[in-house]
Amino acid sequence: MSAPSAASSAQKPRISARIGGIAESATLAVDAKAKALKAEGRPVIGFGAGEPDFPTPPAIVAAAQEAAADPRNHRYSPAGGLPELKAAIVEKTKRDSGYEIAANQVLVTNGGKQAVYQTFATLLDPGDEVILPAPYWTTYPEAIALAGGVTTVVVTGPEADYLPSVEQLEAARTPATKVLLWCSPSNPTGAVAPRELTEAVGRWAVEHGIWVVTDEIYEHLVYDGAEAVSMPVAVPELADTCVVLNGVAKTYAMTGWRVGWMAGPADVVKAATNLQSHLSSNVANVSQRAAIEALTGPLDAVEEMRSAFDRRRRTIVELLSAIPGVQCPTPRGAFYAYPAVGELLGKQIRGQKIETSLDLAAAVLEHAEVAVVPGEAFGTPGFFRLSYALGDDDLRTGVERMGALLREAQ
Repeated sequence: MSAPSAASSAQKPRISARIGGIAESATLAVDAKAKALKAEGRPVIGFGAGEPDFPTPPAIVAAAQEAAADPRNHRYSPAGGLPELKAAIVEKTKRDSGYEIAANQVLVTNGGKQAVYQTFATLLDPGDEVILPAPYWTTYPEAIALAGGVTTVVVTGPEADYLPSVEQLEAARTPATKVLLWCSPSNPTGAVAPRELTEAVGRWAVEHGIWVVTDEIYEHLVYDGAEAVSMPVAVPELADTCVVLNGVAKTYAMTGWRVGWMAGPADVVKAATNLQSHLSSNVANVSQRAAIEALTGPLDAVEEMRSAFDRRRRTIVELLSAIPGVQCPTPRGAFYAYPAVGELLGKQIRGQKIETSLDLAAAVLEHAEVAVVPGEAFGTPGFFRLSYALGDDDLRTGVERMGALLREAQ
């Protein structure tokens, strides 16, 4: 048999359409650019990455150090997660949200992103539609597309606290709709859905046989009396068609440890575990042991971090609201502010015509040396996302720098 000719090989794309169509994570790209500029000596302040600036609590680090010296952690372990960690997740879920699950309903993943990807890969067939309220986290539509799904965006605005109504969801529903993605507290807006809306949406999903994938990774970060309500707790009959996503990254300042999980019906979790057994096998055992300590230990450090985020939240809203042309709703969860900057579009800053929030973010980085993520990354142009998970001094200096530049708009 003759080898393929050079001409026939050249006609085939080097990158598959499936992977070539993936957009780079906008938040990580902004963070990487900010860090590169800082490495060049520029005093860039980054509001891009959703990453706590606190170190992982000492008890968690100590547990990892002990685990690293234990030979049992030097070997493969079950692809679905250490039994001890699964048990800790079961207890933590009941403690924190009131949702009762069993160990065979839990799959431990390499961070929350893998949980998102594997959930959609397990639930969706090509052409299945997923209703995705916007503003949305940048990874959701990419994970849906990789699974062959089709994203149906439902746009929300600050006038509705960035929360969709049941009427909006119903208007977006088609015979091909299989899943609703729900994220409360929200990345990128910090919105927290009240119990009444959570119940209404859950009952709508049950009525129409729609699965709900609910991302609860910011559950501990709520303010002003807001309550993070788990949808399968608010609507128990939803439990058989609901997958809950969570992880240790945000609550325990463990973004680099890469431990997340999905919790759902046993058949879905078993199928996702089969996928993971070929995709990545077990999460690093040392990270899993650290996560056990995080979930079973006291929440004192978590409350200290939450208090700091609350203080920074109030500061950033005050500073942003003082900038002409910027409107900043008060977020009640997570650690993000999502101000509207549409009034500044069409104006000029230092000789440059600002047409989009992407243009505006580029100008802010170049001239104010402040990195923010434009709303285009979250499905709603005309906005910025700023993470206030950074030091108080940097937060104030960064917003003041940005404000000084934006006041030049004319």
